[in-house]
Amino acid sequence: MAERAALEELVRLQGEHVRELKQQKASAEQIEEEVSKLLKLKAQLGPDEGKHKFVLKTPKGTRDYNPRQMAVREKVFDIIISCFKRHGAEVIDTPVFELKETLTGKYGEDSKLIYDLKDQGGELLSLRYDLTVPFARYLAMNKLTNIKRYHIAKVYRRDNPAMTRGRYREFYQCDFDIAGQFDPMIPDAECLKIMCEILNSLQIGDFLVKVNDRRILDGMFAICGVPDSKFRTICSSVDKLDKVSWEEVKNEMVGEKGLAPEVADRIGDYVQQHGGVSLVEQLLQDPKLSQNKQALEGLGDLKLLFEYLTLFGIADKISFDLSLARGLDYYTGVIYEAVLLQTAAQAGEEPLGVGSVAAGGRYDGLVGMFDPKGRKVPCVGLSIGVERIFSIVEQRLEALEEKVRTTETQVLVASAQKKLLEERLKLVSELWDAGIKAELLYKKNPKLLNQLQYCEEAGIPLVAIIGEQELKDGVIKLRSVASREEVDVRREDLVKEIKRRTSQPLCIC
Repeated sequence: MAERAALEELVRLQGEHVRELKQQKASAEQIEEEVSKLLKLKAQLGPDEGKHKFVLKTPKGTRDYNPRQMAVREKVFDIIISCFKRHGAEVIDTPVFELKETLTGKYGEDSKLIYDLKDQGGELLSLRYDLTVPFARYLAMNKLTNIKRYHIAKVYRRDNPAMTRGRYREFYQCDFDIAGQFDPMIPDAECLKIMCEILNSLQIGDFLVKVNDRRILDGMFAICGVPDSKFRTICSSVDKLDKVSWEEVKNEMVGEKGLAPEVADRIGDYVQQHGGVSLVEQLLQDPKLSQNKQALEGLGDLKLLFEYLTLFGIADKISFDLSLARGLDYYTGVIYEAVLLQTAAQAGEEPLGVGSVAAGGRYDGLVGMFDPKGRKVPCVGLSIGVERIFSIVEQRLEALEEKVRTTETQVLVASAQKKLLEERLKLVSELWDAGIKAELLYKKNPKLLNQLQYCEEAGIPLVAIIGEQELKDGVIKLRSVASREEVDVRREDLVKEIKRRTSQPLCIC
């Protein structure tokens, strides 16, 4: 090691000597001779096996967001948050990691996807898998029995994600939940209304919201002959029907999970049905299903839910789908999932789903799991799949080749002549103090053309131009970048005029 260190020092000194010769403009022969010595020393040093080549990349299942992508995200978040607030929600936040025991046993087969943190000799911790379980812990810990809240934050899953389809190991969830004892299906209907409002506002395409009820599923499993111990594992198989065929799901149930083939066939007769309130009424008359207490309760609630959805004007967006299972263990009642539809290729064909963009349901027992006395707080909520939505919006903007503004600057303060930096600084400060989003170029004497080009590139709509004549007249020349029209505005009226010209409604692009 000492020999190598000495050799490295010789290489360093010889390298400096070569650089000095080049700076002194020594003869080419002399420089060539010394470079040759340097190369021989480096050859003696050999390949540096000890040094690890550092790879610059983000961890698997994560990504950076550039300014353009962040501008899209912020607009999506604004639309979602304004809807949550319109429905009277408060906002909370919880830690990014929880005690491991808080998360254990809440997610069924998905529990294997929880990120456990390395034991630091204290508490055993895990990164949060979703925002629902931390919310239930928050309610129990603070002895809350009534709240309507939203929470937007990152969650973590040790998954093998398909990032091209908007699936990641670190991603945002946007949750809205109503906790409290209320009359049946009123909060549930509002959650579905919120889901439809947000998806309509985002204008990402036609969608369908599938609904079902865990009590109907459990009742159906019972009458089909599924053993109680297999309810949850068979439920997670049924949940795959939106991705794979019934034959594949049946093979998993029978081959991997040990279900009798005739039991699987009976399940198949039910889970391949979907429709509207007429299917609910049909199943209420089903000789076997109507004899099961749980299923009967679920069907009764769904019938009531469809009445409220009709009053909210969204019943045409809802489909009662018996294959919807939602794999999470904590759901106890109504469950729902919104999928985007792609237009059918041929007339008469059913539209095909191209991915879930929102989901949720009722979970009346989760808070009781954390309460020392087991006191239950009924809850219902929804989660918007924002990562999937970001991917869709980004793809759409790229396809349309639309320019996305990455700043909100309303005006650039510019000068038409030299030696006006002080005046530009004074004016931009006045605008900032008045709440105007303004910029100036960081040069003493920028050319007017360069200032106007900067506005075009950044999408800044207005330029406030200061010139010697304008200073004498007490006016500012306000130029529209798009139309190139210029008007003189009195300095005291400038703020009002900029606000008038730049007030615009929120949109994605």
